[in-house]
Amino acid sequence: MSVDADEVRRRARGFLAAHPPETTERLAFLRARYDAGLAWVHYPVGLGGLDAPRALQQVVEAEMTAAGAPGGNGPEINGIGLGMAAPTILRYGTDWQKERFLRPLWCGEELWCQLFSEPGAGSDLASLATRAVREGDSWVVTGQKVWTSGAHNADFAILIARTDPDVAKHQGITYFLCDMRVEGVEVRPLRQITGEAEFNEVFLSEVRIPDSHRLGEVGEGWRVAQTTLNNERVAIGGSRLPREGGHIGLVADVWRERPELRTPELHQRLLSLWVEAEALRLAGERLRQQLVAGHPGPEGAGMKLGFARLAQEISAYGVELMGEEGLAYDDWTMVRPERVDFLAREAGYRYLRAKGNSIEGGTSEILLNIVAERVLGLPAEPRTDVGVAWKDLPR
Repeated sequence: MSVDADEVRRRARGFLAAHPPETTERLAFLRARYDAGLAWVHYPVGLGGLDAPRALQQVVEAEMTAAGAPGGNGPEINGIGLGMAAPTILRYGTDWQKERFLRPLWCGEELWCQLFSEPGAGSDLASLATRAVREGDSWVVTGQKVWTSGAHNADFAILIARTDPDVAKHQGITYFLCDMRVEGVEVRPLRQITGEAEFNEVFLSEVRIPDSHRLGEVGEGWRVAQTTLNNERVAIGGSRLPREGGHIGLVADVWRERPELRTPELHQRLLSLWVEAEALRLAGERLRQQLVAGHPGPEGAGMKLGFARLAQEISAYGVELMGEEGLAYDDWTMVRPERVDFLAREAGYRYLRAKGNSIEGGTSEILLNIVAERVLGLPAEPRTDVGVAWKDLPR
């Protein structure tokens, strides 16, 4: 039976009648919602979904919101799990991996982080040096990862490591699901310009990962990682916003409420930024329509590029609009935040935090290359490492 909006609405209302939000314990409610296929409706039946079009998720969320239902640990808490780990597990995972990881991930029982970047492999991720060596039914992993958001709170991580140094760098990588609570995992904070330490460096010292936690085939980790990275860029740059949502709404509110701050020059700049923000929002809507038909592709790189640039320009405008007030920032102490909601913070904080937007999720320079080569079809940049074994590359 095909599932349409009326059917999804009927199921959501029936679920709410059977599990009243005001009397059902939060975790029990979320588990039952997952089992009813109302977690992410475009996922398969039995894995939190109904095999329905992705767009029908809006119908579910409207019914849940109207009923005052508890939300899951959403993107602000478990963004890496929901936006990156889950779609990758769904596409490449074994039946056991899907059953084991997707339900507690969606319900927020297990938080996830991403162990990809390294001190010597950031923009050139395929140069990574973290090694995984097979020992019986396990892999022994040793290396260092960096810029790991939320590692201090994470239960599991998506991890790529080198399993064959004798082949070209893109070919000798394997993808794993790593338990962050096992022996050999050490997490250290990295203090940022904001004073916070939401990022971390992670040291892996002979960490044992069972082969059952390998995602995809041995040596196919780069292909699997592309699914993760494409979803990451969409998650960062393509989140659904109402008109005048996000950064632009904050400065527009200040403009309306504080007429004494206005100047003709600031007015013209605000109009320009507002138009750009609306154009990017509509481009995001178009991208989400494309996602209904399949997996995200390189177009997400363009969305993430636009998001990073606009977030930095608008946050800088917000500081300038408010003058001396815009420089105020109430907490410079190092904290280990459980969630990052910088839209709820001061203009000074938003300005500083937005500097990271052009690095996280792929640097803007790398994303420009992706757009040029894979979206526009321009000639690729010359490469000297094609066909060269990773062990023979200069580092």
